[in-house]
Amino acid sequence: MKTSNDTGSARRPGGRRWAVGVVVPAVVVAGAFTVTAWQDDDGSADESKGGTVRTATAVVTRSDLSNAQTLDGTLGYGRATTVKGGRPGLVTWLPATGTTVRRGEPLYRVDNVPVPVLYGATPLYRTLQARGTTGPDVRTVADNLRALGYDIGPQPPIGTWVAPRPVTQDGVTAGEPAPTGAASDGTATPASDGPTTPAAPAPSPTPVQVKQGDAVLTGSLIAAVKRWQTATGIPATGVLGVGDVAVQSGAVRVDGVQAQLADAADGTLMTVTSTTKSVAVSVDPGEAGSMKRGDRVTVTLPDDSTARGTVTAIGATVRSSDASSGDDTSGQPRLTVAVALGDTGAVRGLNSAPVRVSFTSETRENVLTVPVGALMALHEGGYAVQLPGGRLVGVRTGMFSKGLVEISGRGIDAGTEVVTTS
Repeated sequence: MKTSNDTGSARRPGGRRWAVGVVVPAVVVAGAFTVTAWQDDDGSADESKGGTVRTATAVVTRSDLSNAQTLDGTLGYGRATTVKGGRPGLVTWLPATGTTVRRGEPLYRVDNVPVPVLYGATPLYRTLQARGTTGPDVRTVADNLRALGYDIGPQPPIGTWVAPRPVTQDGVTAGEPAPTGAASDGTATPASDGPTTPAAPAPSPTPVQVKQGDAVLTGSLIAAVKRWQTATGIPATGVLGVGDVAVQSGAVRVDGVQAQLADAADGTLMTVTSTTKSVAVSVDPGEAGSMKRGDRVTVTLPDDSTARGTVTAIGATVRSSDASSGDDTSGQPRLTVAVALGDTGAVRGLNSAPVRVSFTSETRENVLTVPVGALMALHEGGYAVQLPGGRLVGVRTGMFSKGLVEISGRGIDAGTEVVTTS
């Protein structure tokens, strides 16, 4: 069977019948199904074969098309994380829900000693005391004290070999004077009635090389720690142990407080979130393929006002939705897409709310479009549109969007009338 895909006629001579398909949109974007209509060479429908197809005419227009999709999202402060205490003692102060805590400010108190927030990716996982101690946890301390305005002195460059000084049984770094008249536990040192046996010298630690992301606990840094401890209300020992600070990725907002005053400080204390409002969208993994960081989106708020947003992160972990959350896609694999709002004033006063997010991954500007119902699928492959006189003209199709389709073909231009389903 021979059919033209350009401006030539696709009709068969001699009144013989052939099949074409009227393309009817099944969804807003991408996807169509074919309803077959048997036609004679005069273009009239044969009711004995496929029934009557009601038709009308439409005009080819120039417009912009985009494959936008709108999904449900939730406005909030992002995922809450749990804060657990890292040292023994009793909780003596807790912040109120909704409080914002920044670098250097106390997040809670243990035995009336503040536990301040420091920013970083590595928490303190050991006691930082011996001069020459090297690692990413030391880097956390150094970066934060510098950011708080303390002079920490020069740091050994990357690749330098550093020999940590051992700590004596008194808790004093070798080479530094011991506290006068005090033992390591703070009690008075009793006078000796006779000669004492000197303690065996501690073995010299193996030198370590400073790597990318490390810092070194130098004498200048220890002195800066003492000055900061004095200003913060922490005993000025120059020593920092596990649980003495709360390391977070940035400023935090207290989302909820689980502990009570006088609770043990080494348990779960509270949950915190980011201080910036954002939108979380649950997305089918197949849909996420067309999204990328930096994409612009439009967020429709509960009062129908809109705000601009930007995709900041696309989750890498596929999870199954939970029916208890009210998600109607329960049990299906989902990814979480995070959207930052460009206009935070538009959501002032809203801590949490359902929203709608419109994503646009591709836009076709100034293209010829017709209703999808104007397309006729040919048995030989491809598509055609029918002119009011009955002649079929082969066309190439592009993007489908919101009931319209991009077309191109010889003799087809803006203003051309075509037959379409009504």
